[in-house]
Amino acid sequence: QAQLVESGGGLVQPGGSLRLSCAASGTIGSIFFMAWFRQAPGNQRELVARITTGLSTNYADSVKGRFTISRDNAKNTVYLQMNSLKPEDTAVYYCYVQTTLRTYWGQGTQVTVSS
Repeated sequence: QAQLVESGGGLVQPGGSLRLSCAASGTIGSIFFMAWFRQAPGNQRELVARITTGLSTNYADSVKGRFTISRDNAKNTVYLQMNSLKPEDTAVYYCYVQTTLRTYWGQGTQVTVSS
């Protein structure tokens, strides 16, 4: 059974940077796209960024120009480089993978932006 393992969250000051990683382990099958979602307390989970196998990307308007999603197809790993972080970026960030058979979610990693 495949699973997603996330890393890279933490506490950072406003204007700082963090890089999240999500590696798919086990037999995951053919991947359509990989993505990052986030959920702040009291809010719905929202899409942050998405990247296809062909490396096409989409971003939420709130993170355009600050966040960059990338992936290593050979390693089934997706990254989220977050720059110029703002307090409103504080949330639990979840990795998401869509394959031909099913979807997978990571366990979530906390990102806190605070001085």
